[in-house]
Amino acid sequence: MSEVEDKYTRETITSMRVWVPGKLFSFTCTRPTGFRFTAGQFARLGVDNTLQLPGEPEIIWRAYSMVSGPFDEHLEFFSIVVPEGAFTSHLSQLQVGSPVYIDKTNFGFLTTARFETGNDLWLLGSGTGLAPFLSILHDPHTWEQFENIVLMHSARTAEELVYQDMIKGFVEHPVLSELIENVKKRFVYVPVVTREKVPNCLGERITTLLEQGSLAEHTGLPMNVERSRFMICGNPDMVTDIRKVLKLKGYSPARRNTPGEIAVENYW
Repeated sequence: MSEVEDKYTRETITSMRVWVPGKLFSFTCTRPTGFRFTAGQFARLGVDNTLQLPGEPEIIWRAYSMVSGPFDEHLEFFSIVVPEGAFTSHLSQLQVGSPVYIDKTNFGFLTTARFETGNDLWLLGSGTGLAPFLSILHDPHTWEQFENIVLMHSARTAEELVYQDMIKGFVEHPVLSELIENVKKRFVYVPVVTREKVPNCLGERITTLLEQGSLAEHTGLPMNVERSRFMICGNPDMVTDIRKVLKLKGYSPARRNTPGEIAVENYW
């Protein structure tokens, strides 16, 4: 094995699922032996440049957050289809049995370890920014660290509100139910659809809902610096806007050696 090859492993696609044709899909693959990660982190994925796109290397790499939990036997990833995108043009065409490469190193700091205190965890995501939050919800440690967890997922249309079975399944998860008490009472799912009216979904942008202060009433959980901790993941503009609103309300970023209430990651 060359020095370069020693930095990654060759894994195999075990399932593919198309959520929205031409827009959203997910897949699972084998998990490299010894690959460890903290819920919320991301991996570097590689695919062969089979289309021989000019200007691209033999293996094209991109960063993807894990959907799967840190103790799952497989790895799962959630992706958009970028029109004429070098990476997703290849990735979306893979089938069960196709190879995919995984960097041996995990990356990212969108983890609950960023918070030293806090009672309520607010997971605010848009689009494929949902992925790291699903991983975080899979981790029993998250439920031990926080009393209540709110998952807000914003999408343009109802069909983009994916992973519904998984989200609803958290309250009935056999491992979580065995380890954690009252999971059902401690978890709130808030779907948001911004471009069409959908029953049981909020219709305003997350920033607007935060500015209005209506989320506390909707979820039954108060928002304040002592109790509330926020993790934000989605497109950069959305992340920036939410962070600005929260800062105006007195919340500050959680950085290394500096306690705070906000952790963010840009993710398309």
